[in-house]
Amino acid sequence: MVQNQATEVNGVVTQALPNTQFKVNLEDGREILAHLAGKMRLYRIRVMPGDKVRLKLSEYNDAKGRIIFRMK
Repeated sequence: MVQNQATEVNGVVTQALPNTQFKVNLEDGREILAHLAGKMRLYRIRVMPGDKVRLKLSEYNDAKGRIIFRMK
């Protein structure tokens, strides 16, 4: 089975929403809705507005993504 490569991009969290969802401004100027990846939820990594994050964009909808890393 072939696994598709998801697009990884960097952005800045602008707003925290309920249920571990966030609005994120990407480097190219777009604003998307993103949620925390499972490992970040499991280890309770806190993400606040203003944090720089790395995201994987959905293959099917470029307006949604998953936060996979919080930069220090």
